[in-house]
Amino acid sequence: QVKLGESGGGFVQPGGSLRLSCAASGFIFSSCDMRWYRQAPGKERELVATITRDLFTNYGDSVKGRFAISRDNAKNMVYLQMNNLKPEDTAVYYCNTLLREGTVYYTYWGQGTQVTVSS
Repeated sequence: QVKLGESGGGFVQPGGSLRLSCAASGFIFSSCDMRWYRQAPGKERELVATITRDLFTNYGDSVKGRFAISRDNAKNMVYLQMNNLKPEDTAVYYCNTLLREGTVYYTYWGQGTQVTVSS
């Protein structure tokens, strides 16, 4: 059974930092690309960062230079280091992966962790 569990969210002032963690289980973690998404109230879910199984990374324009995604394959963990946080970063952050089962692809989500940036 595939499970993704986020943690590390919270309340932070503008300019502050948070580190989100996602614990993964139930699949071959090292073989899969991992992503962080976020969804703010009233907005669509947006892709924040991707890390491939080959450790290539990619970021949304709004977080480039401030956020960093990383992974630890030995621990089946993916992280999102968020620096210089802004009020517009306030959202629920979700861990995500896409798995192929035969000829069908399935997307999996964690339960999300709330990040609130406010003074």
